[in-house]
Amino acid sequence: MTATLNQYQAVKFSKIYALGAARGDLVVTNDDVAGPIDSSDEWIRQRTGIVTRRRASKDRSLMDMAVEASNEAITKAGIDPKEIGAVIFSTITHPFQTPSAATLLADKVGANPAPAYDVSAACAGYCYGIAQADALVRSGMAKYVLVVGGEKLSDFIDPTDRSISFLLGDGAGAAIVGPSETPGISPSVWGSDGSKWDAVSMTSSLLEFRDGTAAWPTLHQEGQTVFRWAVWEMAKVAKQALEVAGVKPEDLSALVTHQANIRIIDELAKQLELPDSVVVARDIINTGNTSAASIPLAMHELLSSGAVKSGGLALEIGFGAGLAFGAQVVVLP
Repeated sequence: MTATLNQYQAVKFSKIYALGAARGDLVVTNDDVAGPIDSSDEWIRQRTGIVTRRRASKDRSLMDMAVEASNEAITKAGIDPKEIGAVIFSTITHPFQTPSAATLLADKVGANPAPAYDVSAACAGYCYGIAQADALVRSGMAKYVLVVGGEKLSDFIDPTDRSISFLLGDGAGAAIVGPSETPGISPSVWGSDGSKWDAVSMTSSLLEFRDGTAAWPTLHQEGQTVFRWAVWEMAKVAKQALEVAGVKPEDLSALVTHQANIRIIDELAKQLELPDSVVVARDIINTGNTSAASIPLAMHELLSSGAVKSGGLALEIGFGAGLAFGAQVVVLP
């Protein structure tokens, strides 16, 4: 199929039309993961806030979850998939170096011949995707953009790694971004700090695995480094995102951070001096840390449960491996 040239006009604003979500089909308790790390349910709850995490069985792939979440978002948005002008898939767990997960996803949801590409920004990936979708829509390069954050992190876990393995879950969240007559996505505050490139990383490279000098690469993190950076530096980013949006903490309906650790989430909320009226997403308690999927999954849960209502403002902020970060204020779909 031959793609046609962009035929849309630039618009002043964009917004998120709808969200979709899909989680791993297995409920994994703390007792299930505590043994290999010589830990306990109590220790994991106290350190992370996690009670259970959702993981995908062998027959439930990353693409399965991405398609499910995307179809829900497309249906709720009430658009024809053929109207999607770009597909952005944020993931670090697509099992192929190439081709991209996004091109296959575009085909599976009926968005061909939309341009499609992957974003590798780990836990900041969804916010990176929203930033790019906002720019594409406002510039007229696309009428609607499908943004997906999805991970099957269980494929890259060493069950004996005490630094990160017990945190991780699987899932996918999707958003449809399109034109708006009023502001729906604020200017994004985003960036990276490569001086801490290996604070969250793989234990080895694929080349080392190929050469037989290392085992299958799995995820590992320097917990204290990441915790300090996330708490102190991301509070500054969150405040800057509110400032550029012209929003005060009391104007928010929700704070939706990357679901990394309940202590990080609570400390960020404290530093922002949020009033009790602002709902703080804590999806990590039952879903775990799903990297690029965590923000859309958490926001979807807040809306589905009725904890927040459509039309309110949410500050979303992602941060993680790279170290990469991104934040924006959005109108809840």
